[in-house]
Parts: sequence; structure tokens; C-alpha cells
Amino acid sequence: MKSFNVKRDFKIILLTLIYCLAAYFAFQLAFDTPLNIPVWPAAGIGLAFVILMGRDTWPAVALGTLLTQVFAYWHFAAITPEFMILIAVLTATGTTIQVLTGNYLYKKFISSKEKTPFSRSADSFTFLFIALFAGLIAPTMSTVSLYLTGVLRPEAILNTWFSWWVGNVVGILLFTPFILSWTRALKFRVTIEKLLEGLLFLICIAGLLALFRVDSLAGTVEKAFPFLVIPFLMWLAFRFRLNVALSVMVIVSISAVYRTTHGLGPFAVEDVYNSTLLLQAFVGVISISTLIISSTVTERNQIQKQLERFNENLESKVNERTKALNEEITIRAKAEEKLKISNRKLRKTNAELDNFVYSVSHDLRAPIASVLGLINLAKKDRSEEMAMKYLEMIEESAIQQDKFIKKILDQSRNARLDIRKEEIMFDRLISETFNQLKYVDLTGNVSKNININQDKPFFSDTWRLKVIFNNLLSNSIRYKNGNPPKIDIDINVENNDAHIVIRDNGKGIAKKHLRHVFKMFYRATDENAGSGLGLYIVKETVDKLHGAIKLSSNEGKGTEVDLHIPSLS
Repeated sequence: MKSFNVKRDFKIILLTLIYCLAAYFAFQLAFDTPLNIPVWPAAGIGLAFVILMGRDTWPAVALGTLLTQVFAYWHFAAITPEFMILIAVLTATGTTIQVLTGNYLYKKFISSKEKTPFSRSADSFTFLFIALFAGLIAPTMSTVSLYLTGVLRPEAILNTWFSWWVGNVVGILLFTPFILSWTRALKFRVTIEKLLEGLLFLICIAGLLALFRVDSLAGTVEKAFPFLVIPFLMWLAFRFRLNVALSVMVIVSISAVYRTTHGLGPFAVEDVYNSTLLLQAFVGVISISTLIISSTVTERNQIQKQLERFNENLESKVNERTKALNEEITIRAKAEEKLKISNRKLRKTNAELDNFVYSVSHDLRAPIASVLGLINLAKKDRSEEMAMKYLEMIEESAIQQDKFIKKILDQSRNARLDIRKEEIMFDRLISETFNQLKYVDLTGNVSKNININQDKPFFSDTWRLKVIFNNLLSNSIRYKNGNPPKIDIDINVENNDAHIVIRDNGKGIAKKHLRHVFKMFYRATDENAGSGLGLYIVKETVDKLHGAIKLSSNEGKGTEVDLHIPSLS
């Protein structure tokens, strides 16, 4: 045997009590008898119960209907207890079937996924047809029960059934959306703008009610009340949430019913049946109109928000795509710049290679041709004295070729080998360079003035610095201007940078040659002509060390070379 479900039973009892109170309230608004009720709120409240809490709440509707029917016909002396029970059972059966049918149609045809009910205009029209169809069941069962028990005469069946059907439909249209809108929209977002607009609405309502106090306008306002109240309901439907608009609509409807049943207002006519129909038509029209307008506005707002989100997403995607395109353009620009640099380097390399092949073939073959010529002369001349001269000349050609090959090797190593980081002591480096030059018969009687200011460690590539100093100092010695060579060297190390200045009193270089001296195989003079690689190798080596070189010269007075070499630390 199953135990009682206390929670469910309490819910059934509570809903039954609410249903009975709604029915009792409707009886208080009846015209004269329970057969003349303009609006049946219990129909809308019962349907709302089942929609919100599920089909297992139907006993509350059935039990509430039984109790209200017994209460309604208790004072009818013409109805026997048996007939009263029959009427109550048939009416309760019809009402239960009605709410279950309405719940089924609501769940099937109206989207239950929406957070707010009736958020689409299509839902409002669908609900109207659900109310019209489901509202047929209970009035039909009630009318049949009253006819079978003899309470209704045959000629009154149609009018009674129609009036009950309309009252049922109006009750569903009025109270079901009202309850659903409040139970599913409990979060409020109150703004100053809405508060001010609500205050303005109340002031306008107060002004409308004040017109009833003006004797000259009271009659006209009374008759025109249905038309005057519609703009205010439309205002609420357009500007406020559905639950607010429906709350005011319920208040207006109940006020209209109360005044009409007390013989007041534009719907109070001599015939009770016509008064009921007029009142039901008014309440039904404003109910469905408010519901449809409010749902249309909600739907429009939702579509507007969706469009705003779509525009935001679209703008975000456009920004992302624009950013990606900008990045792609930047990458392409960098790639193009790298390609341009590579092309420049390639063109430079090709030009140097062409020049290199030509010059190397010429400069390598020239000493060999000299050696071969001298050998032929030596073979023909048997003099020992001339033989020694020939040997000296052959030695000079061999030395020249050896120097050239060393230059080529220096250039190759500079381009190919990575930079080695070593601590540099400039005084030792300069001393070693002059000692090396002494053995190649270049120094002679050289006057040297060396000033080195190095208080902190300096790091660079020793071999490359030797190549730089070797070429610059050998040029200063080789291209002397008649007098003994004089060389001034100033080296200042500070801020991770070595500033080196080398001056000589040599022949100097003509201005027209200055911008070409760092080119491969370029010779500014044919006197004592070298390979044309010395200054080129110096420039390439300085570039490899990320330094800078500047050369200035006055022809016949000497040359000055200004170097900046950054420390590798």
C-alpha cells in the first residue's frame, strides 16, 4: 500500500482552495443568479495550474469544481440532491477534460522553451484558438447536465451555452497569461526612465478618473470609457513588460464587470443577457489585443537584440579578419622587404663574383706571366749577375701573388666564419699588427703616435680586428708621400663602443675616388698598385662586426679613417 505524498496532497488542497476562492469571487460578480456570470476566472486559473505544475494537479480542478457547483446550486429548491450531484459531477468532468485538453494543446503548439510566455505573436494567436476550442468543453457539459436535470428549458439552452462559453474563453484569455507572465518573469529591471514613465501613466489615469467628477463630462466619459481605456492599455503593451500590461488589464476588466453588474457604465443595458455579451466582448477584445500587441513588441525587441548581437558578432569577425589581413599584409611586407634585401645582396654578390672572376684571373695570371717571362729571359742570358736580378724579380712576383691570395682568403673567411667573442686589449693588438708588418718589409722608418684610452673590458673578434688594422696600417705605410710615414692612432673605449681614428701623412686619395674606395678591386692609383681588395675587406669586416667606417682624405696631405666598433658584450 502506497504511503501518502504529503507534498503533493498539500499542493492539491492548496490549489483546490485557490480555485474555490476564484469561483466564489466570480459568483460575487454575477448579475442575479449563478447562471449569469460574465467572466469565469476559475477556467483560466485552473489551466494555469496544470500548465505550471503538471497534469497531476488535475484533481484540484475536479475537486474545486465539485465544491463550487454544490455551492452554486445549493439554494435551488427545484434541484434534488441527486440532480445536484449529477450536475456537479458532469461539470467537474467537463472542466477537468477542458484544462487537460488546453494543457496538451499549449505544450504542443506553444513553445515551452521560451523564458517568457507569449514572446511571439504567433503564440498569442495560437493561444486564442486554444481558448476558443478548449473553452467549449466545460460549458457544453454544464449545459447538458442542467438540461438533463430540468433546470434549463430547451429555448434557453443556446443562449446559456453561448454565454458560458464566452465567459469561459474570456476567463482563460484574461487569467492564464496573467499568471504565467508573473510566474515566469520574476526578475525585474527597474530604471529611472521606466519609473518616470510609470508615474506619468498613473497621473494620466488619475486625470481620466477625475473627469468622472465633472458634471458636464461625466455622462460622456461614462459612455466613452471603453474607447478611452484602450490607448492606455496599448501604452502599457508597447512600453512595459507583459505582466505589467496584463495586471492593469485585469484591474480594468474586474472594474468593468463590477460596475456593469451594479447597473453602471456603458455596458449596463436593460437586458441582462445583452449586458453580459457586451461586457464579455469588451473584456475579450482588450485581453487578446493587449496580449497580441505585447507579444509583437517582445518579438520585435528580441529580433532587434538578435540583430544587435549579429552586428556585434559581424563587427567582431570583420575586426578579426581585418586584423588577420593587416598581419598578413605586414608579414608579406616584411617578406617583400627581406626579398628585396636578398635580391640586393644577390645582385651585389653576382656583381662581385663577376668582378672577382675577372680580377682574380687577371691578378693571378699577371705574376705567373711575369715569372714565365723572367724564366725565359734567364734561360737565354747566361750571366750570373743577370740571373740574380731575374731571381729577385721572380721573388717579387711570387710575393705579390702570395699577398693577393691572402687577401682572397681573408675575404672568404670574413664572409664564411661566425664571429668569435673575445676580450680585446687594443695596445697588444696594435703592437702585434706593427710587428707583423715589419716582416713584410713595409714598416721602414715609421713614426707612430698611439693613444689608447681603455678603462673597461671590450669584446670583439680578434682575427677580424687584426684584418682591419693590418689593411689600414699597411696602406698608410705603403702609400707614403716621399717623407717617412707618420701614423697617429687614437682609440677611446666607452659605453660599449670603441671609437678608432687612424691618420697618416701619405699621398691621400683624390676626391673623385673617395666614394669608390670600398668597392671590390677598385684602385685609386696605378702607382705601387695593390690588389684593390684591402679597403673592400675592411668595409665588409666592419659591417660583419656591426660597426661603421668613414674615410676622409686630402690628396698630397694624408688620409683619416674613423671607425666605430660596438662591443659584443
